[in-house]
Amino acid sequence: AFASIDEVLETPEVDVIHVCTPNSTHAEIALAALAAGKHVVCEKPLATTVDDATALAAAAARAGVVATVPFVYRFHPMVREARARFADGRAGRLLSIHGSYLQDWLLEQTDDNWRVSDTVGGPSRAFADIGSHLVDVVEFVTGERIERISATTTAAFAERANHAVATEDLAAVVVQTTGGAIGTLLVSQVAPGRKNRLAFEVHGSAESLGFDQENPEQLWIGRRDGSGLQLRDGNALSPDAARLSVVPAGHPMGYLDAFTGFVADTIAAIRHAAPDGLPTFADGLRAVRITDAVLTSAASGGWVTIDHEETT
Repeated sequence: AFASIDEVLETPEVDVIHVCTPNSTHAEIALAALAAGKHVVCEKPLATTVDDATALAAAAARAGVVATVPFVYRFHPMVREARARFADGRAGRLLSIHGSYLQDWLLEQTDDNWRVSDTVGGPSRAFADIGSHLVDVVEFVTGERIERISATTTAAFAERANHAVATEDLAAVVVQTTGGAIGTLLVSQVAPGRKNRLAFEVHGSAESLGFDQENPEQLWIGRRDGSGLQLRDGNALSPDAARLSVVPAGHPMGYLDAFTGFVADTIAAIRHAAPDGLPTFADGLRAVRITDAVLTSAASGGWVTIDHEETT
């Protein structure tokens, strides 16, 4: 244990700092860690403003250290299998996207948490917290960027635990990608019975691919001449999916295994390897930009174009 973050930064034996503090403190701590030459893992959202996230991505690039964000749903083997089918052309050209991330942990008005506070958690709650995972995994699988969005947000309650609510419980977003595909995304933290359901269906010109994080051992593959389930079996998967399939088929893998895959690839990068699909601060910045666009669109009622500038 350390008495302060300064003690952590000044300790040579500390190689990596994982920032798990409330959202509004991410930028200050992560910037200090980068300045100290530490490798950094920072929970999402990377920052609560686009300016802070931009500064973090630029600082990470200058520091030459490994700086990652735990977008761990990328590390489900069947997500990698879906990605491989778009990358090698089997799925065809992307036509449409249908995705959602649903929870019920803030269903009641008495449900409260520091994340509800816009001061501590930031101006966005539901989208920054879980919508960021959804857009990351959809872009990761399809290989296409979301180019513009039109969004609506709402809160189920004006007050929680006797304080005003300024952050959203739900967000509905219409998207268009750089390749012209269109889609819809629904994010909710007030969906009864849904505990942690990140699900997406992406439709290519040759096949559709469907994944549900609550049933992560299978990938639905839809074709005009017949549809079926691809079960997780390292012997039948694409190389990157097989790499992450670390236990024999029939032994269930889940969220903790996905998080372990993320940690293992972060460590591999620190040891100068180059694992495929590792989410970096540039990806964290991307998610913050999309979150900001969602809030801007919801406030204006219009379409918002996403900035594609890459941080190097």
